[in-house]
Amino acid sequence: MNLDDYRADIDRIDRELVEKLEERMHVAEKIAVYKKEHDLPITDELRERALLDKITDMSSPDMALYNRMLWGTLMDMSKDHQRKATQGDSKLVKTIKETLETTPKVFPAQAVVACQGVEGAYSQAACDKLFKMPKIMYVKNFKGVFAAINQGLCQYGILPVENSSAGSVNQVYDLMMEYNFHIVRSIRLRIDHNLLAKKGVKKENIREIVSHEQAIAQCEDYLKQFPMAKITVLENTAEAAKMVAESGRDDIAAISSYSCGKLYGLEFIEEAIQDNDNNYTRFICISKNLEIYPGANKTSLMLVVDHKPGSLYNVLSRFYALGINLVKLESRPLPEREFEFMFYFDIEAEVYAEEFARMMNQLEEMSREFRYLGSYSEV
Repeated sequence: MNLDDYRADIDRIDRELVEKLEERMHVAEKIAVYKKEHDLPITDELRERALLDKITDMSSPDMALYNRMLWGTLMDMSKDHQRKATQGDSKLVKTIKETLETTPKVFPAQAVVACQGVEGAYSQAACDKLFKMPKIMYVKNFKGVFAAINQGLCQYGILPVENSSAGSVNQVYDLMMEYNFHIVRSIRLRIDHNLLAKKGVKKENIREIVSHEQAIAQCEDYLKQFPMAKITVLENTAEAAKMVAESGRDDIAAISSYSCGKLYGLEFIEEAIQDNDNNYTRFICISKNLEIYPGANKTSLMLVVDHKPGSLYNVLSRFYALGINLVKLESRPLPEREFEFMFYFDIEAEVYAEEFARMMNQLEEMSREFRYLGSYSEV
């Protein structure tokens, strides 16, 4: 036999597999109808486990693992088809579709918005780009942004979630597990850090440098020039600039923004000191209420899967099967739960697409805990 003969065999087998798969799905649909008529649950874990064991026994040793993976996927597909045939969309998917109809068609120009820090903070810069006329409410820390939203003190909040150089803002991801909120928009903001001090301060005399931990991480190589200086972490880069301006010291400097230098009357010892010129921070705009504005093509999710082999793979395989692009996967340990993690996903999917609804229906059922954080566009 030659290569064309082998390919012909593959084509024949594929046709048979397609026919058998469709036949299997039709039978699964009939089973779903029967279960609904007799008030039986769609999922039968004992039956699924027994079937996988039977498939393993039927398989040759070198194919057993492949067959278990395939039949595990087939069972997930069957459950999705059964749900679609007998139940329609889940409660969450129905809520999302209702929200698409009720959310205003234009993102608001004016709103009360919580930002962490003080005047001149990068969060303020992100806020000013998202809203034309924001009324900004400054809070001390990231927790304060979530709390302000939760208590109804403001309509929106701005939070940094990741930087192209320093990575994820872990504190924000940990707080996401504590509060109920929704993401309504995101923005990528170019970050240029500067070394700021009071007028007349010499670079060689600096003995302390203050800033936010992310800014410090983004300027790690630059800071090697100051082996004798104390590096002090503050809540915010703008707070660092304000502190230096009010300190009365001639041996302290701040890593902060250009606008903060001008705002607090500081001198630019050096500009653009970040290690990577392509330095961006991604900010999210959050709300207590679910809002989905036109053009939403990114979705954020948080979920917990069973602590057993293959659980996360099963989730990831759904994205692949539906042709949905996963752009971020973050894991954070769950407090007081040994070796358990909350997984955070950013995916690219048009919220109006059928694949999006199918995915949401499937993931909710596959997860032990599931939170839909929102669908939105990034500017």
